[in-house]
Amino acid sequence: MKKTHSLSSYLLLLISLTAIASATTIGVTYSTPASISGNVHLSPDRIAEKVVSMKIPAVRLLDSNPAMIRAFAYTNVSLFLSVPNPLVPLLASNRSLAMRWVYRHVLPFHPRTKISIISVGNDVISYSPDVSPFLLRAMQNIHLSLVDLRIFKISVSTTFSFFNIVPTAFPPSSAQFQQPNGEVIIRPILQFLERTNSSFLINLYPYNMYRSSFSIPIGFALFEEFPFNFRDDLTTGVRYRNLFDMMVDAVISSMAVMGHENLPVIVAETGWPSSGIDASEVDATLLYSEMFLKALLTHLRSGCGTPLRKEGVSEVYIFELVEKDAKQGIRNWGLLHHNMTSKYSFEFSDGGKAGRYKELLIGFFVQVVMIGYGYVCRNLRLSFGISENVILGLTHRNYRS
Repeated sequence: MKKTHSLSSYLLLLISLTAIASATTIGVTYSTPASISGNVHLSPDRIAEKVVSMKIPAVRLLDSNPAMIRAFAYTNVSLFLSVPNPLVPLLASNRSLAMRWVYRHVLPFHPRTKISIISVGNDVISYSPDVSPFLLRAMQNIHLSLVDLRIFKISVSTTFSFFNIVPTAFPPSSAQFQQPNGEVIIRPILQFLERTNSSFLINLYPYNMYRSSFSIPIGFALFEEFPFNFRDDLTTGVRYRNLFDMMVDAVISSMAVMGHENLPVIVAETGWPSSGIDASEVDATLLYSEMFLKALLTHLRSGCGTPLRKEGVSEVYIFELVEKDAKQGIRNWGLLHHNMTSKYSFEFSDGGKAGRYKELLIGFFVQVVMIGYGYVCRNLRLSFGISENVILGLTHRNYRS
């Protein structure tokens, strides 16, 4: 009876550690700045070295600079590439151009550089509405180009912006994609993503939603645990304790309305600005930015997911790695100053905790196997009188064969 109880305990610990080890991948976005502040030279190699030193596992390259893609070769950092919006109609109308893009941005580097996903366009519905009808065909042409080159592990998708496709976030259970774009643009893309085992990509900023609604308290947006920092979805009976989860579940509900509730979701951009466009943005401060990022990282690493999706989002990309030139009229989002020093007191890296969890997981797995092995041996000896040496001999013989 004791052995059974011990085995059950180990199995429970194994399940718990598996949940921890499978927490969301947390990366950053990076785009080559139009101008460099002072005499600081942000070469691709320097950026790659900094990312590796910060133990960041994934980077979204907003401009997919080939030199930057090359700089991440052999680093084991996963890259999320982007096709610029102006190229979308060209790639949709000309298959050979799509193949040429793949030849320039993927083929010279794969698999030395670990490219995981390509986003064809970024928030096209908002920035380039005339381009939207070309999205699906461009995605198909990039996907077919990869298949023709026998590259099967790079998925193809496009990135939407939460505010431009989900008009109402609360309650999440009632959320739907905005029409007519939902039926005309998004539904066919969801079908493509389902067929190709790709993910739904979304830019999701709690800061923007907090600013757009006076009814949302700052603590709810910053993951703070206060008595009244929650919202109840009366339809599902779910209680939301932070704005990020509420927005993610609104996306999941919107996909469910169209029959694609199980598609993986990747948050392609999120963050909180450390300074605003002008003095009216009183909540765009370094303090609130640090509070949001620390709480978000803790929440994502907990592996607890969201109320509607226990595994949560598969990846989240913090906007952004290096801040742009500080000037009037732009928000600052960077984790690093122009000289590549950190703006915050906390470390982006988890300090190797993920590696230690994996080691613990392997250790517990070995112990569970050994307990099971001892249990089988004991029962064989009791039932058939087979010695342990005979059992070991049979095991080794079967292993060699």
